[in-house]
Amino acid sequence: MLVLVTGVAGFIGSYVADYLLARGDEVVGIDNLNDYYDVSLKKDRLNNLQTTYQLPSDNRFTFVQLDIGDSNSLNQLFEKYAFDTVCHLAAQAGVRYSIENPSTYIQSNIVGFANMLECCKTYNIKHLVYASSSSVYGQNKKIPFSVEDNVDRPISLYAATKKSNELMAYTYSHLFDLATTGLRFFTVYGPWGRPDMAYFKFTKAILNNEPIKVYNHGNMQRDFTYIDDIVEGIIRVIDKGRVKKVNTPPYKLYNIGNNKPVNLLHFIETIEDTIGKEAIKQFEPIQAGDVTTTYADVEGLKNDFDYSPQTSIEQGIRRFVDWYLSYYGYDE
Repeated sequence: MLVLVTGVAGFIGSYVADYLLARGDEVVGIDNLNDYYDVSLKKDRLNNLQTTYQLPSDNRFTFVQLDIGDSNSLNQLFEKYAFDTVCHLAAQAGVRYSIENPSTYIQSNIVGFANMLECCKTYNIKHLVYASSSSVYGQNKKIPFSVEDNVDRPISLYAATKKSNELMAYTYSHLFDLATTGLRFFTVYGPWGRPDMAYFKFTKAILNNEPIKVYNHGNMQRDFTYIDDIVEGIIRVIDKGRVKKVNTPPYKLYNIGNNKPVNLLHFIETIEDTIGKEAIKQFEPIQAGDVTTTYADVEGLKNDFDYSPQTSIEQGIRRFVDWYLSYYGYDE
């Protein structure tokens, strides 16, 4: 296949591209390389792909620096390449950042997503697989979270943009028979992850004997999902394509998570045990836009794609810490 992976220098995007390329597919990856977090980390992810797959003897990877908010450039890209599938992972991420920088989210997550839908429609893309988020559930009281639950009360602009993406995708599926599959990611972690995520910050702080902020006094749970399990689910959706149902638009939504929430204090303890150092904890109230619990009902993905996450929190944290020490170095 020839697959377009957007956000290819990002955490999940770089893994998806690597998986596709390693098995023999061709990938065009786009990214705007913005400075929301350390650009050098993004460039190193990208360099890993380029040094492995962008060679005279094996040139199946093409990188284009492009902002999805630029509709003209995006149209030119779709005109040049006949994509079989689009895996759309590019977005402005972060719940808290959206409170302070709303226009960035509108431009990337709303305008950019609309541009992507238009291109997929215009150039007859067979299947659009796109990233949604567990944030759409807000303060949902029903556990575990199901795609059948009402998600009309987002508590951050980031969540609102992701819910908007799902609605926009449904409209294009209904009007233009565009096959779309949205995946609601649940707290993805692992090597090469995002520095703005809690596990990344905790690891750095513990190693440097700096305090960590424990919000809601530790009374929180997250359905932490290891990156390999996330990629496995994405690839299964890409490979199988849309799940068809008679007399309904070719539109589907799935949760993609570990289906095993972990208490925040246990999560911190796991990092402490792995590093061999105790954290200096500062207990704080819950932050605006945060939720107390996330818990994915993944029966839909299991039934339709035989999805089954395999990685325990202990295994995942060990792999992340090993990578962190290798990448950043550490002198005791």
